[in-house]
Amino acid sequence: MSAKIYRPAKTAMQSGKAKTNLWLLEFDQEKPRTIDPIMGYTSSGDTLQQLRLTFESAEQAIAYAERNGIEYRVIAPKDATRKTVSYPDNFRFSRMQPWTH
Repeated sequence: MSAKIYRPAKTAMQSGKAKTNLWLLEFDQEKPRTIDPIMGYTSSGDTLQQLRLTFESAEQAIAYAERNGIEYRVIAPKDATRKTVSYPDNFRFSRMQPWTH
């Protein structure tokens, strides 16, 4: 039984950063998923895939995994670095590219 520990990224559908400060522990897929021949539903006999544990920090998630004998891997978060852009910069005199409509 193995798991991954990561901090989820900000959702693309909203500008807020809700639930991005929590760390998740998700178990990896042990058994392959199967397709029901009659209804076409995808199912799995592995119930640990449905489990998502949240923690305040990565250290707490790692301690939980070690305490319960779970193999884990930590995926480091990728923080975006964004340049602050302001509207008046479009009309700045020292602008390198000409401004057009």
